[in-house]
Amino acid sequence: MSELVEIVDSLENKVSKLLHRIGQLQQAKTELEEELIVVQQNHNSAKDSLRAWEEKYNSLKTASAMLGSNTNKTEAKLKINTLIRDLDHCIAQLSE
Repeated sequence: MSELVEIVDSLENKVSKLLHRIGQLQQAKTELEEELIVVQQNHNSAKDSLRAWEEKYNSLKTASAMLGSNTNKTEAKLKINTLIRDLDHCIAQLSE
């Protein structure tokens, strides 16, 4: 009979340890999920910042080409032509 009591006590102890470990793992999971959200927000912020800097860089390249730089003249001409076509299209729609 004492062996049965020892087995039951051992099982209770093991179940208690497992429940405690489950609690620890759930807490760790929650912390990792929160950390992941922060990292994703930082990543999105960095991507937005990169996009903004790329737009500024492209604008600077275009402005530089318009001021006489030979390196990006064709790109500037293409952008100007695109803008002119867009304006012509808008004017055509307004005149209808």
